[in-house]
Amino acid sequence: MKKLGLVIGALFLAACGTTAAVDPAVASRLANQLFGAASTGTNAPAETYGSYARGCGDGFVQLPETGPTWQAMRLSRNRNWGHPEMITFLQDLSRQAVAIGWNGLYVGDISQPRGGPMTSGHASHQMGLDADIWMLPPGRLDLSRTERENLSSVSVRTADQRGVTNHWTPQHAQVLRAAASDPRVDRIFVAAAVKIEMCRTATPADTPWLQRIRPIQGHNYHFHVRLRCPAGSPDCETQSPTVAELSNGGNGCDATLQWWVTDYLTPPARTEEEPPEDPAPRRRHPREFTMADLPRQCSEVVQR
Repeated sequence: MKKLGLVIGALFLAACGTTAAVDPAVASRLANQLFGAASTGTNAPAETYGSYARGCGDGFVQLPETGPTWQAMRLSRNRNWGHPEMITFLQDLSRQAVAIGWNGLYVGDISQPRGGPMTSGHASHQMGLDADIWMLPPGRLDLSRTERENLSSVSVRTADQRGVTNHWTPQHAQVLRAAASDPRVDRIFVAAAVKIEMCRTATPADTPWLQRIRPIQGHNYHFHVRLRCPAGSPDCETQSPTVAELSNGGNGCDATLQWWVTDYLTPPARTEEEPPEDPAPRRRHPREFTMADLPRQCSEVVQR
């Protein structure tokens, strides 16, 4: 009876996605080294597993290097892969950008061929549902591979982080609005100055899409689109808190946003009586994750 109980317990743990199901020979290996070595996606049906910063995926497809309304940048990284829904979204948005007045889009990192932690850079972009889109409106869509490695985007945020530069245009706002209005999109990360600028001209009618545009450190050279978990991926974890919770039902143009240019950029002075705050405990970066730290399906994905 005890042996039967152990067997049932093991099956339950495997079904719940714990590390008990990970091949012991793979479990201790650094995940970014294994996923970074994969040069192609898997042949399995498209599905994502885990979360944006701790996950992977099957059936990713590659955004073609060049299309009629886009170019993939930094091709040497081999990060122009994503869930098919992301690839379709990017192509759709690039056509909308043309209608707005741009030549299309320069698309930065999406994901590795099978997702997972990367050998450098991002903490997220692990499920093929994140993509970086350059703030630089394309001048040409026939860049060579070398040009794509050396061309730089432009910053739309001032050095003091309090405002937008003259690189920011009404067309930038329109492209962001088009992206945020897409029902496939969960949220879009931009520099706080960009969100503040968009709030400056906002109307109540803008709330449904404007709340999805979220301020975050950096993101002045690109904006970061994050899609919702797609159909057919029951093991994809929805991000929490949701955008609605973050915005409290509004458009996000509230005191929380102003905190970025008050307490964040100019921390309030401490009095002598106030003890210093304890430093936050160090969080492990995904580059330190082993396969045992990822959903159990990822050990299968990386070995297919």
